[in-house]
Amino acid sequence: MLLNDTADQIRSMEIRGAGRIARAAAGALRDYAAGREDQEMSAFRRAMREAAAVLLETRPTAVSLPNAVQYVMRSFAEASTPEEAKAAIRSAADSFILSSHHAVEWIGEIGARHISDGDRILTHCNSEAALACILTAHRQGKEIEVVATEVRPRNQGLLTIRTLNDAGIRTEYIVDSAVRTFINDADLVITGSDAITVNGAVVNKIGTSQIALAAHEARTNMIVAAETYKFAPRTILGERIAIEERGAEEVLDPAIAAGLPNVTVRNPAFDVTPASYVDLIVTEMGAIPPVMACIIIRDHLGWGIEEFHKAFEIDSSTQE
Repeated sequence: MLLNDTADQIRSMEIRGAGRIARAAAGALRDYAAGREDQEMSAFRRAMREAAAVLLETRPTAVSLPNAVQYVMRSFAEASTPEEAKAAIRSAADSFILSSHHAVEWIGEIGARHISDGDRILTHCNSEAALACILTAHRQGKEIEVVATEVRPRNQGLLTIRTLNDAGIRTEYIVDSAVRTFINDADLVITGSDAITVNGAVVNKIGTSQIALAAHEARTNMIVAAETYKFAPRTILGERIAIEERGAEEVLDPAIAAGLPNVTVRNPAFDVTPASYVDLIVTEMGAIPPVMACIIIRDHLGWGIEEFHKAFEIDSSTQE
């Protein structure tokens, strides 16, 4: 698949979900590099920076995307020829994609330990990691039930209930605004995440923060399942995660909107859940409290201050 095609599919949400987006970006950079015929390393670096910039602008909120791009891009920092760089990129991209798949499996195993036999679980959106916890618990023989939200306006909940149905898990499907009605019957809330900040705040599909608030009020534990590459290193420096706002046509038919000149449709795709409403974050490295997010960024992702300087240099060079 061509790099621009991948970018278009990420932008249009044909490729959706933070993990899938990250893997697609890593694969796109690998394939793009393999197809280059540059003789000079300077031309190759410039082309790769431009390719990275194309991918980075597609979805501003999911930090799995820049983490994947950064992982691949820094793999050829010491390469002296395009051929050496291509080999390094291929190795890095393949390693990232493989570890991403394994991460979801490990999260499923670790998350299932926090699900008890007989639990009724509420979940929101279509998260590979959250579903892995639920599916693994089911495969272990635990009798569980799930309440899944509709997830307006893109209805990602349909994907979730199909997966749960196919696995033979009893599931109730509710509109997003009914969460408060059902939260007292839930033993546990499990969601995924598109980004986690240095202080443990969780950026996820719009509606997550309201669910977390309802769970907090009802004293229902909230678990967030997230691969470590969804942690946002630049929040260490105080950078805010941009909340993507999508087109009005996802919410209101353009023909109807045309007759409402005084109405503005707002369609943020994500919201921020405070760390104080999250009981546990389950990663492939283990289950941690939100306050340990900074440890993941520093020790596992390996982002020191010098790495930030290098990253900013890469970003600025793409604007030249």
